[in-house]
Amino acid sequence: MITVKTSAEIALMRAANLIVRDTLEKVGEAVKAGVTSAHLNKIAHDYIISQGAIPSFLGYEGYPASACISVNEQVVHGIPSDRRIEDGDIVSVDIGAIYKGYHGDAARTFEVGAVGELKHKLVEVTKQSFFEGIKVLRDGARLGDLGHAIQSYAESNGFSVVRALVGHGIGTEMHEDPQVPNYGEQGRGMRLRAGMTIAIEPMINAGDYAVRQLSDGWTVVTVDGKPSAHYENTVVITSDGCDILSL
Repeated sequence: MITVKTSAEIALMRAANLIVRDTLEKVGEAVKAGVTSAHLNKIAHDYIISQGAIPSFLGYEGYPASACISVNEQVVHGIPSDRRIEDGDIVSVDIGAIYKGYHGDAARTFEVGAVGELKHKLVEVTKQSFFEGIKVLRDGARLGDLGHAIQSYAESNGFSVVRALVGHGIGTEMHEDPQVPNYGEQGRGMRLRAGMTIAIEPMINAGDYAVRQLSDGWTVVTVDGKPSAHYENTVVITSDGCDILSL
């Protein structure tokens, strides 16, 4: 069921998302060559708890950590480990937090040292594809309009949009209806209404859009081994646009 949030609910979701935003900033400051993804996960976990919130991801369907940390060809859902970040890596960090019963969800991709022209462009285009997408949002806009805007921008820059994973509604549950694809046709799909809250999360690949899941049951990687980037914010639809709750 798709829910339209009240102003009081949106205020709680904003609080949850600002905790997520600040967590991502703290993790981003710590992302450098030599640190482990497990260390980054601890920073995220400790900060979320310190703010009176609960990590959304920890224990979700058995997920063992508070942050998803995905490096280079890992698209999403990378499990933190003793793997050390290296110069030239791009590191995608996805964070969720529950505050007073409401979820926040956002992701960023960080560059470590000299990543090279391709990876840098991929990170920048992935981020901008989100902002190109939200230009079409308003009360009555269709999901296909959003997906088309993201897809068109990414593909015009020579990249591909992951099809197997999509964004989602969000509120008292981390994943609510509707599904929010990062691809689509203009004028197609359900209409969005003011007060709906959705997590928009372009996952953009440098090569082909095909992905596969590793044997750990979580980590999703590109089939061709080329790098992928991830950028996500939670937004609320308004009468004439949207309000980004996690910025």
